[in-house]
Order: sequence, then structure tokens, then C-alpha cells
Amino acid sequence: MKVSIPTYRCPLGRSTQRVDPDSIKREGWREQHILVVGANDDRLDFVEREFVRQLGERLYGDKRRG
Repeated sequence: MKVSIPTYRCPLGRSTQRVDPDSIKREGWREQHILVVGANDDRLDFVEREFVRQLGERLYGDKRRG
């Protein structure tokens, strides 16, 4: 007797609308105080980008060290 195994359908695939990544980041900051920022974000000046880079390396390690 063959039993078919149902395939798992990811609930994330149901969304048909594209969501702006910045709106997700904004909502994450406002609701959960989670900050998502790239070290090369053009909205930051040199000092801010360098601070983000140093903070990332301190928390997660230097990318060159593996």
C-alpha cells in the first residue's frame, strides 16, 4: 500500500504582495528595537559607517578571521 506524503507549503510563499525592505526594518525598530543597517549605507556619514563596522566586528567578529 502506497501512502503519499503531503508536501510542506511554506506560509511565506502565500504572500503575493512585495514588501518594501525598509518598511520591515522600520517596523522592526519601532516595535522590537531591532536595528538593521548596512555598514555601507549611503545615508550614514563616514563616522557613523565606521561605528557600525566596529560594532559589528565587536559583536560578531571580523569577517577576515572566518
